Amino acid sequence: MTEFVRLEVDNGVGTIRLDRPPMNALNRQVQGELLQVAQEAATRADVRAVIVYGGEKTLAAGADVKEMATMSYSDMAPQARALSAGLGALSIIPKPTVAAVTGYALGGGLEVALGADRRIVGDNAKLGFPEILLGIFPGGGGTQRLARLIGPSRAKDLIYTGRFVDAQEALAIGLVDEVVPADEVYSRSVEYVSQFTSGPALAYAAAKKAIDGGLDTDLRTGLDIESELFAGVFASDDAAIGMKSFVENGPGKASFTGR
Repeated sequence: MTEFVRLEVDNGVGTIRLDRPPMNALNRQVQGELLQVAQEAATRADVRAVIVYGGEKTLAAGADVKEMATMSYSDMAPQARALSAGLGALSIIPKPTVAAVTGYALGGGLEVALGADRRIVGDNAKLGFPEILLGIFPGGGGTQRLARLIGPSRAKDLIYTGRFVDAQEALAIGLVDEVVPADEVYSRSVEYVSQFTSGPALAYAAAKKAIDGGLDTDLRTGLDIESELFAGVFASDDAAIGMKSFVENGPGKASFTGR
């Protein structure tokens, strides 16, 4: 059982709900629970797409500074990789994922959001990495995922200054993908991921692996990864179903099984 993170499933949509009032501070327990719940979402057949959501006020306002304040190098060294794994837990889910953000996504909270495939935020959102103001820097995947998403120059600006960006600036620089009224963030996220709940699950997983894996290497190796994964999906039932349906009925009419 988990205390602060839970998985709620409805019609193929799994919602990873952060619930540690008042601001969902991401202490080591929450980090571990995030990884545990993400692994559950990854393996459950009734979960076809995933949302991470922190409620109406905040996704998460960062790591638990009180917990870290007394830690030395020898304390953090054995914990750093576990921190990165917990805050990047969304990235291990081989299914379409969305971070639904109302209010704040700061520090570790933004790192959680960066682990998702897409970020849908409210018009009241504030995002940023204020760690530099504490004499540290983002250590839960932030330097790597942010630079890959918005480019190294913009990433350095946000990390060096520690400033917050509002929803519209975040959209303009590519940090988020959609801005909606704050009270529509979760419903819009459900609407978006619901289009994938009856789709070809193995093809989604392979496409995600090809994109993410290719970003970590050179083009030639990325193309090899793509070719191997592309060939692999031809072993799925859904590939046979989809192509047969296309030939007989035209596009967009297949009924996939997820196998």
